[in-house]
Amino acid sequence: MSPRHAQEEYWETAAPEYNEDGSGCFFAYFIPPLMVVLFSLMFGLWIWEKNPRIILPSMPGVISPIFRPEIQYWSGSISQWAGAAGLDPNLVATVMQIESCGDPRAESSAGAMGLFQVMPYHFGAGDDSFAPDTNALRGLGYLAQSLQAANGDARLALAGYNGGIGVISRAESNWAAETQRYVYYGAPIYEDARSGQTSSYMLDEWYKRYGVRLCKQASERLGMR
Repeated sequence: MSPRHAQEEYWETAAPEYNEDGSGCFFAYFIPPLMVVLFSLMFGLWIWEKNPRIILPSMPGVISPIFRPEIQYWSGSISQWAGAAGLDPNLVATVMQIESCGDPRAESSAGAMGLFQVMPYHFGAGDDSFAPDTNALRGLGYLAQSLQAANGDARLALAGYNGGIGVISRAESNWAAETQRYVYYGAPIYEDARSGQTSSYMLDEWYKRYGVRLCKQASERLGMR
């Protein structure tokens, strides 16, 4: 990650410690997308029947406008990755927002890497840990496990993603300070996103306190500046 700004608290992602200092011809073209939508709805209903507590997106493949431009940059990929993992795209976007602000080359002092700040031990031999598709596969696979362990509770799933799935069964007072902060911001940001809000006070607060340099770095690496 980038060095800490003088007036800015540093947000340490995916780390165990906290550092204080995105006609006939028409009919032929229309059918394939329609089939994709129908398949997505059927798949979503199947997931819901298996576990009704899992929160499904109200509009599959669309992320909320509350997220920063660096996250919107990845909107299409987020839709695909979320679909493959059986997750709400807005939950995926929330994790990416907090972890890297869309910087595919982000690194933490604890060794976490890429868009979803995945720790090295989650990768297999030969994996390119910074490749977006690979990083998403490993990171969202763990997020899906966390959500399952939390019985569909997104708030607890976020805690598990940051602090390890084992924290889900512990009292919140025993969570690491960073995990408590992670959930403090992540849960309301996700709720704002999934409930259709057009802005998020908590995302704005997170950005001012932790995200300015992180998102600037992401923007530069994505060629958005």
